Amino acid sequence: MAGRINDDDVKAVRDAVPIDSVVSEYLQLRNAGGGNLKGLCPFHDEKSPSFQVSPSKGLFHCFGCQEGGDTIAFVMKIDHLSFSETVERLAAKAGITLRYEEGGYNPSHQRGERIRLIEAHQAAAEFYVRALESPEAEIGRTFLAERGFDQDAAAHFRVGYSPAGWDHLTRYLRGKGFSDKELITSGLSQDGRRGPIDRFRGRLMWPISDTAGDVVGFGARKLRDDDNGPKYLNTPETPIYKKSQVLYGIDLAKKDIAKASRAVVVEGYTDVMACHLAGVTTAIATCGTAFGNDHIKILRRLLMDNGSARVIFTFDGDAAGQKAALRAFEDDQKFAAETYIAIAPDGMDPCDLRLVKGDDSVLDLVEPRTPLFEFALRQIVGRYDLETPAGRAAALDEAAAVVAKIKTSSVQREVAVQLAGLVGILDQEFVVRRVAQLARWARDKGGDHGERGGRGGPQGARGPRGGAPQQAAPAPAFSGPALNLRSPAHRTERELLKLALQKPALVSPAFDAYGVDEFTAPPYAAVRQCIEEAGGAEQGVVDDRAYLGAVLDAAPDNTVRNLVTELAVEVFHGKSIDETYAGMHLVHVRLRAVDRRIADVQSSLARLGTNVAPQDLAAAQNEVWVLQQYAQTLRAHGAAAL
Repeated sequence: MAGRINDDDVKAVRDAVPIDSVVSEYLQLRNAGGGNLKGLCPFHDEKSPSFQVSPSKGLFHCFGCQEGGDTIAFVMKIDHLSFSETVERLAAKAGITLRYEEGGYNPSHQRGERIRLIEAHQAAAEFYVRALESPEAEIGRTFLAERGFDQDAAAHFRVGYSPAGWDHLTRYLRGKGFSDKELITSGLSQDGRRGPIDRFRGRLMWPISDTAGDVVGFGARKLRDDDNGPKYLNTPETPIYKKSQVLYGIDLAKKDIAKASRAVVVEGYTDVMACHLAGVTTAIATCGTAFGNDHIKILRRLLMDNGSARVIFTFDGDAAGQKAALRAFEDDQKFAAETYIAIAPDGMDPCDLRLVKGDDSVLDLVEPRTPLFEFALRQIVGRYDLETPAGRAAALDEAAAVVAKIKTSSVQREVAVQLAGLVGILDQEFVVRRVAQLARWARDKGGDHGERGGRGGPQGARGPRGGAPQQAAPAPAFSGPALNLRSPAHRTERELLKLALQKPALVSPAFDAYGVDEFTAPPYAAVRQCIEEAGGAEQGVVDDRAYLGAVLDAAPDNTVRNLVTELAVEVFHGKSIDETYAGMHLVHVRLRAVDRRIADVQSSLARLGTNVAPQDLAAAQNEVWVLQQYAQTLRAHGAAAL
């Protein structure tokens, strides 16, 4: 290796490369006041920016994860480089020739591995671009022309051609001083019988750059019928190329993505080209893999997660495209940005659309039209036979879990109402409560939407009208006859409230999903309301004294306050106060609420007689059927079905 880099040269590199210009290659920076800039930290996940840059001091610091330092420290950390590699990279950017204390000027073979691999890729990109002008590459130029890309377009995106021979690039790079080991490690060459041979042969080549603009890999498109390889062949995983961490076109699009707070995710290299040439300069694409977590992190840093940010996915209208859209939706909630889907009416991708209908059609395509969650919803519901009660119930089970993932509560409610219409359920509040319950369960379990273990119950469990937690109702003033403690319902409700006050860990978090109207005795409903206002029984698991104090403080008058105190000290009727005992009372209260709702709906139908509209009758019958199925599940599985 080379000797130690001269200290004066290191200082010159620090002074020559502004820290904000380097950091802004990886994330969007905004004014933080006092001359500082802020952004989302690239070293840990965060919702609001705690990462600050001081251009005047040449330093960065994250108040969240405590990472900090100068420009060199930032590049070392984010690109996993050694000190020497980082200084060499920044020196090349600033045009500074480095001196080494031992060994004079820095020869190319002494550079760090990452620098060498990037230089090999840069040389390969230039080689491929020149090769596109050769007679052999006529087939590649024809391919581009047939898709509406002229010579200027190819030059802008640095599209090239890999000659069909065995080792044209390998011999070229050897002549540039790269070793066989470096060529194999880079993925540009592969082992042959007599030494390294070119990995890409006779193909159209797209260079894939990282956020900083360095070429780290290639995407290669098959051109000839006698090529037995895959249609697209990408660089394999290497020290500088991880397909899950790169986005094609990000180097060209990043500034406009940050400026417009908008990104358009397309499926292929030619789609990116078509979008940019049509004026959609925020288009990017994945490279041989599905859009995933690491891609989201890249975009989040550029979008700054502000409320106006938009991410638009374009997918083919075929089954594969729809599947890709649903897969993208699974990661939707990791964005603060709103996500949309854009599919051309005739199913064409942006490249074909531009070719057939012109640039304006591409611009029109990517204007936000359908929220991604709405598209996902229609795809799910469309898989079921909504003419049958079983089909509607199954559609509701799956789709409600999707709606529960929507971040904004007002939007969640609005879409839940839409879902009721899609499925054909007349009682919109039934669906709204079902969705709200799933959302609450997900929060209780840290984001696992639609599923719960233990007492929480599996996906598909419903409350008395679809199982959702009820909207908080005003605490009922209870006056009138004394409670009939011989009533099984009242005894069970009283025992459940005692559990919630004295042993909240046994009933939490299931208890917090119970509505006030599941307690039929007004005094007990008032106590349930107090618990809700105190933050729920879940708070008692954290600090039981503070929890009880909060419940008492929520009491509207001394009568309710005295009842809370009474229930908090009264002994239980059971011998063993455990999860089984708690589960039994949770189930009994819920079952009675379900049975009451069934009776209410059937009574309403009976009163209406033949005056009920066919669609209303079907919706009511479906609700009864769903509730009956839930009741059967509760009776069969007990608390596990809550």
